[in-house]
Amino acid sequence: MKEIRNVAIIAHVDHGKTTLVDQILKQCNIFRNNQVVRDQFLDSNDLERERGITILAKNISIPYKNFKINIIDTPGHADFGGEVERVLKMADGVLLLVDSFEGPMPQTRFVLEKALSLHLKPIVVINKIDRADNRPEEVLDEIYDLFIELDADENQLDFPVLYASGRNGWAVKNLNDPRLNLTPLLDCIINDLPAPVFAEGTLQIQITSLDYNDYVGRIGIGRVFRGTLNKTDKLSIIKIDGTIHTVVPKQLYVFEGLLREEVNSVQCGDICAIVGIEDIDIGDTIADAENPEPLPIIAIDEPTISMTFTVNNSPFYGREGKFVTSRQLRDRLFKELEHNVALRVQETNSPDSLKVSGRGILHLSILIENMRREGYELQIREPKVIYKEINGKKAEPIEVLVVDVPSEFAGKVIELVGQRRGELIKMENKGNMQKLEFHIPSRGLMGLRTKMLTSTSGEAVMHHRFFQYEYFKGAINKVTNGVLISMDQGAATAYAIDSLQDRGRFFIDPGDVVYKGQIIGENTKEIDIEVNIQRGKKLTNMRASGSDKAIKITPAVKFSLEEALEYIQDDEMVEVTPKSIRLRKIYLDSNDRKRFNLGKS
Repeated sequence: MKEIRNVAIIAHVDHGKTTLVDQILKQCNIFRNNQVVRDQFLDSNDLERERGITILAKNISIPYKNFKINIIDTPGHADFGGEVERVLKMADGVLLLVDSFEGPMPQTRFVLEKALSLHLKPIVVINKIDRADNRPEEVLDEIYDLFIELDADENQLDFPVLYASGRNGWAVKNLNDPRLNLTPLLDCIINDLPAPVFAEGTLQIQITSLDYNDYVGRIGIGRVFRGTLNKTDKLSIIKIDGTIHTVVPKQLYVFEGLLREEVNSVQCGDICAIVGIEDIDIGDTIADAENPEPLPIIAIDEPTISMTFTVNNSPFYGREGKFVTSRQLRDRLFKELEHNVALRVQETNSPDSLKVSGRGILHLSILIENMRREGYELQIREPKVIYKEINGKKAEPIEVLVVDVPSEFAGKVIELVGQRRGELIKMENKGNMQKLEFHIPSRGLMGLRTKMLTSTSGEAVMHHRFFQYEYFKGAINKVTNGVLISMDQGAATAYAIDSLQDRGRFFIDPGDVVYKGQIIGENTKEIDIEVNIQRGKKLTNMRASGSDKAIKITPAVKFSLEEALEYIQDDEMVEVTPKSIRLRKIYLDSNDRKRFNLGKS
């Protein structure tokens, strides 16, 4: 039996952990039999590869010397904290990757806090040392400060440090050492991280993630915490609600390289996949049938944002999607609950809509993006924060917002965040950039990114993570521009867009087909106005060089899904289909809108 090391890789978004794992795989000759080696190997999902972020945690193993290193790749974004919290339970140590210029960022802090609370031993890797603007000594000091701030114990504070370039495939203990390969990092993992504790007694496995296969159904993935798992043993499953019943697994797999290898038994401390248990769920314990003992339930942070998902009832419904009914929408959302543990789905008064709650706008927009790619059509109301009551008072979620911005724009950023009830907590210089840290209500973040990029000429880089619930901070006076609404259905003409350009900026191009009540642009003033975007030039046989000027149209503003969700107000919706993202009013008819606004006032 090989000795085992279970290590989770944690880092902020874009600090290079997936690239580093690619290099480890190549240097340990995992790609055999002429396998095609592709970059970002672990980011297997299309959305992950397009956005360059890890969304789902993944397991692989690497044979090194006489050891088996189980590597767990974790998401870096706080919105996917539900993934992080449960997969860290499978690890005995963590590899903390930090960019040699940016230093610890909000998500670094978020994931590290979870790891330290589980008493995992850390190894710190200062990555991207090949950057021209690197500052490894200062970054190491910031990492020590972060560990002390998070109440790390003495054993955790005595962490080994390596300097690496994931892209070039080398790691060193000292900056002056020869930069050859990643052997120092692999040696550090097997020498400095603890081996899994071999616990005597009856079997205990906790399911921490699920996979699905069309042929065999659900596959539960978890770590053997106690005893040895044998395929022939009588087993029982202990559900989260406490119910117990006997089960018989059909197949057992362990992770070998990038593949799964079928085995008859799994030793204590190893990570395995169990096939053939139909009602297996995340958090369930697989135990001995004679002596079933449950493991502690995995605690998951509560959702902070909710949105209402409804069926698509626009004039263009069913043109692009395959799944358009409320039953199909409902089935898909409840299926998502099986593996997306941070998600909540609730019934509403309407049979055509469901309230969906998650950890943030990105968390929910990834779900929506996956659904539209599968052929679903749906409409989403504006995001709302989830309020709580603490000591009889209304409380709201507060986030830590970190903005990196050139010094000359710092004043504008502070002013913008201040208008949204944000408080400046920390301000420090980072090269020619300023790092500003704020505490801001979650509702103040909605629509902030667009305004901040406009105010800083696109230079600001902002990241945020959930901090805690605090008493309600008061109303936010948002000065919002009105919108331009199409008064008819048909194709937009270049002539109409050109003549209406002084009214505001457009979200559509000439030739786009729009419907009555669709939002096609933003007004320069604070009121909504209806415009005739289908109007064409009256044709006569008279022409004059002065009056027939060449049409010059400003390029349309194209929203991403997250930007569209942040942009809409309470009387608007985002229509999402496999090919389009449209903004619309809830009431398409102008008379209905007037009645709705009268009712509000």
